[in-house]
Amino acid sequence: MKKPKLNAAVSGFLLAAMVMNSAWSAQEEKPGTGFAWKEGAQIYEKICAYCHEANVGPQIRNRDLPAVYVRAIVRNGSRAMPAFRSSEIDDESLAKLADFISQKVSQH
Repeated sequence: MKKPKLNAAVSGFLLAAMVMNSAWSAQEEKPGTGFAWKEGAQIYEKICAYCHEANVGPQIRNRDLPAVYVRAIVRNGSRAMPAFRSSEIDDESLAKLADFISQKVSQH
């Protein structure tokens, strides 16, 4: 049984697609400016409050939690809380968040 031959145009297209795919995947990923959180309160409101203000997770504000403890829990997870990788929250933003959570909320 004879194998069907690909015409030159199809062969050239497939070869070009494979080369372009290799070149695309070999490109060095350059860090961009990306999104930057302004402050810990913003991070808490957009990420943490979803569970911690809805009685899904425990209250974490106004509990005198040390910032180092907050950073460890965020990075490693605990019980139902997932771990957040540095690609999900960078170290600078995590420090802002931990400082915000560690602050006492003033009662007026």
